Amino acid sequence: MKKKIKIFLDGASIKDIKKYKKQKYIRGFTTNPSLMKNSGVKNCKQFVKEFLKVCPNLPISLEVFADDPKEMIKQAIEINSWSKNIYVKIPIINTKNISMIPVIKYLNNRKIPLNITAVFNLKQVKSIKRIYDGKTPIIISIFAGRISDTLRSPSNLVKKCVTIFKKFKKAETLWASTREIYNLVEAENVDCDIITISPSILSKYKLKNYSINKLNLDTVKMFRSDALKANLKLS
Repeated sequence: MKKKIKIFLDGASIKDIKKYKKQKYIRGFTTNPSLMKNSGVKNCKQFVKEFLKVCPNLPISLEVFADDPKEMIKQAIEINSWSKNIYVKIPIINTKNISMIPVIKYLNNRKIPLNITAVFNLKQVKSIKRIYDGKTPIIISIFAGRISDTLRSPSNLVKKCVTIFKKFKKAETLWASTREIYNLVEAENVDCDIITISPSILSKYKLKNYSINKLNLDTVKMFRSDALKANLKLS
């Protein structure tokens, strides 16, 4: 029997978080520095305070923004102190293409829940497994959408990650960088634990099991309506 995947909202807008936390299918939240920039977030701690007022009982992944390993560790420890619901996001490499496995190992040994982000290949997945203690909560975020941007399927990598971490009760694989709502089906097909979806894509979730015949009619009605609004003429 296929397990039910957990859906996380991917974003840093408190307005969106307030809107979607009412949906029972939302089981957590993810953010990153780019999403925070787009939402105008300047102060991470203040953002977390606002988030906790809205969602005190759901997990959120919050990413360090340092590039130096020592600074990453300092930021991770600080972020972890803000709430027991936080998974600290650590990129698998930094901007110098240096593996952050030593950072991940150190924080894992300190029992800090981690979300290992920007994972793109099997070698990286295996390197995480080698240092994982098997006891502390950890999420491995496979950047499936960015992989698919290169016209490669991410499904095999996600499936291998799921298999590698299957025996660990507190380890979960996450389908990240979602590009379309159908990625939810693809993630479920490889038994992925979590998928994180932006509000713009998640808005299409309401079409689940929508009548294909009705969708067909809606589509041609839209074409006709737009043609009339544009006052289109052949010449």
